[in-house]
Amino acid sequence: MKVKIDPERCQGHGRCYDLAPGLFGEDEEGYGQVVGDGVVPPEEEQAARLAAANCPERAIEIL
Repeated sequence: MKVKIDPERCQGHGRCYDLAPGLFGEDEEGYGQVVGDGVVPPEEEQAARLAAANCPERAIEIL
C-alpha cells in the first residue's frame, strides 16, 4: 500500500498528520505532505485509511 496527497486539493486542515503522524507531516505553510516515499507499513494501514476517510477534500489517495 502507498499513500499520496493531491496538492491541488489539500486545504491544510491537518487531519492527516494528526491522525497518522508516522505517514504525514506538514510543509512550511501547514499543508499536508507524505513522509518519505509514501509506502505504508502494514501496522500503519489502518491509520492511512482513517486519514484518507477524514480528509474533507479527499486529497489523500491510497494506491
